[in-house]
Order: sequence, then C-alpha cells, then structure tokens
Amino acid sequence: MRVPTFSGNSTRLAKPHKISAAGLAAVSVASLAFAAAPGSASGADKAETARNLPAAYTAPASAGQDEPKTGSLFAAAEAEDTAGTKNALLKTVEPAADKGDSKKDAPKTEAVKNAEAKAEAERATEQAANRSTERAAEPAKPAAPAPQTYADNLDGWIREAMSIMDKHGIPGSYEGIHRNIMRESSGNPQAINTWDINAKNGIPSKGLLQVIQPTFDAYHVEGTANDLYDPVANIVAACNYAADRYGSMDNVDSAY
Repeated sequence: MRVPTFSGNSTRLAKPHKISAAGLAAVSVASLAFAAAPGSASGADKAETARNLPAAYTAPASAGQDEPKTGSLFAAAEAEDTAGTKNALLKTVEPAADKGDSKKDAPKTEAVKNAEAKAEAERATEQAANRSTERAAEPAKPAAPAPQTYADNLDGWIREAMSIMDKHGIPGSYEGIHRNIMRESSGNPQAINTWDINAKNGIPSKGLLQVIQPTFDAYHVEGTANDLYDPVANIVAACNYAADRYGSMDNVDSAY
C-alpha cells in the first residue's frame, strides 16, 4: 500500500490497489479464523468482530456440546411454531359452533299459525265427539222408582201401612187388618170409645184400630206420624202390638 504524502493543509491519497473477489474472500476467512483463536486478537478487534456478527448469533458454550438454540432469532421462531401448533390443536378439539336449528328457530308465518290452530280445534272437536260416543255407549242407569202414592181412603191407608210394616218385618195381611178395622171403628179414623174400661180410666181407645195412648207410644214405628189419630200410624202401631202379643193382627178376632 502506498503511503500518503501531505502537502500543506490538503491531503492526497494514493490510488488504492484493486483487490479481486477471491482475495477479499480469503482475507475475510483469515480474519474470522484469527478472531476465533483464543488470545490471538486484542480487545478492540474482538469488539469489531462482534459488531460484524449477526445479532442472533451466540458462540457455543464449550467444545463438544451441541449449540443451544438461544438468541432472539431462535426464540422468535420457536414461539411462532409453538403458537401455531397450539392454535392447530385448539381448532382440532374445539367443538363446532352451535348454529341452531334454522327450521326450529325460524319464526312461524301467519299461515302456519292458522293451520296449527285449525288442527288443534279439530282435535278438540274430535275428542269431545268421542267422549259423547263413550257416554252414549254406557248402559243407562235405572231411574229411581217414583215414590208410591196411595189414595187418601181406607184402602190406601191399609196399603201404605203394609208397605211400612214390610220394611220393619211386622206381619199382617190386608184381610186381617181390614177385618179388625171394620169391627173396631167401621173405618173411621176419628172414632173414639167413651164408655169402656179404658175410657173410665181416662185413656180412651182411638182411631181405626182403637189403640190407647200408652200402647201407641210403646209400639209407635219410626217414620210414621206421632199422632194417634193418623190412620197409617194407628194401623202400624196396632199391628206391631198385635204381632208382639198375638203373633199377627190376622190372629185377632175380638177386642185385644
């Protein structure tokens, strides 16, 4: 290299020699080798070499060991790769978004609502018709018998008295009752005996079968009038007494 000469305040530089590309490459390799050799370079040279190296490069810790992936370039690459792998895994296990049933969530049109209302009305009508048919198919319950009515005369009184006697198990026939009534009162429910011993004792015989008050009270049957002159109550009480004393009104042929 030519040494520059100085003249006054100006400096004239000699023309530099041209260096071929091959020569430049050889110089670079030699410089790197010199810098790598321990104790072969000064502190300034080491600093200059460090400035020329890439920022991501870090020298190996020791010979014979694998170079650890350190530095900003390796760290950024690994972080990017880890994030990409994590995102791929999340996409794999992430359940598909619930898009919902478009048919189910879609609002019903007025025509659909009208059709559903009509169908519901038809079902209600059909159910009502079925219930009516079922009720019609059920056997009709027998109507309660109409209460028996009796004529307000001797025949009616005897028949009504006999129906009550039958419920209470009191014996007596129509003929036996009618026969004793005709002998005792001639069929007059208001008849009263004012001359026999009972009358003398203050308890005269009264009614169709001429019953005294103490006998009527003792043999009165529940469900009949509590009145000695009532024809039906008089007959039932007298027949109850005759059944207790004679077995039946049919067995009575005289005063009893």
